[in-house]
Amino acid sequence: MSRIFDALQRSGTEQSGVEYPDMVSVATAVFEPARQSTPPLLNDHVELIEPPAVPALIPESMIPEIPPQVEEKVSAVSFPSMEASVTPESRLVFLTQPESLAAEKFRFVGVRLRQMRQNRPLKKVLITSTIPEEGKSFISSNIAGALARRKEKILLIEGDLRRPVLAEQLGLGRLAGLSEWLQSGLDTPSNIYHLNGPGFWILPCGSPPPHPLELMQSGKLSALMNQLTTVFDWIIVDSPPLLPLADSTVWMRLTDGTLLAAREGKTQKGPLQRGLEMIKKSELLGVVLNSCTDLDQHNYYRRYSPPTKPTK
Repeated sequence: MSRIFDALQRSGTEQSGVEYPDMVSVATAVFEPARQSTPPLLNDHVELIEPPAVPALIPESMIPEIPPQVEEKVSAVSFPSMEASVTPESRLVFLTQPESLAAEKFRFVGVRLRQMRQNRPLKKVLITSTIPEEGKSFISSNIAGALARRKEKILLIEGDLRRPVLAEQLGLGRLAGLSEWLQSGLDTPSNIYHLNGPGFWILPCGSPPPHPLELMQSGKLSALMNQLTTVFDWIIVDSPPLLPLADSTVWMRLTDGTLLAAREGKTQKGPLQRGLEMIKKSELLGVVLNSCTDLDQHNYYRRYSPPTKPTK
């Protein structure tokens, strides 16, 4: 059993009558004691730490389809399509390594999000972290790809208006995006592109504005999110880190729940605890642990994964 589930058991959060467990003690327990003997891997294993009060895992095929909602002014099919550069550097493991443990973990996260939606309003999911370089953009794009497998309309928003990386990772170049739209006089959504291959839509950041927080608080962002909610089945927002910026607090007011990214070997208990305390317990969907070094689970998966075809 992995250290994550050991921590969940030790947390004591499965007591009856507790709706939202203490995720601070659950998540920080994963980082204590820190293992020094094995160097962390580079973004090829992820784990989801979540409140154990959610329903038990059920097969993805049994999850009912959610009928698409129709919006009068704009629809997802009206946005242009373009090719994404799906290379190892893009880090879209659900496409480049579909049989890997990482891809399986992201499919699991997609299943858990659909299950959570059966018990609460959940369409707009914020992905953030406590500090930079904990893998939130990597996690955001792969969750979007995992959700897109069900042929739902998925929008990935590059919500970090200070240091955007998603468009560059996907080989899209510098496209007009959220920044330009917020500074325009347009009322209907634009600068959204469907990515052939990954299968989801993206609203890139565009050119970083000089005062992103003021731009986000202008009121246009809230109106935009209300319109996009009627067009897409899921909206995944890749936001800036919680510390020390206030940008993510704006996104938290505009989304339905938050996944907090942490990275083994980099995230420390102090910042992680402060980040968790900034998120309302009712809005915390879980903590995604990135760069895991749980080799036992990796070996288990390899024994039960589909056999690979021999090369000629």
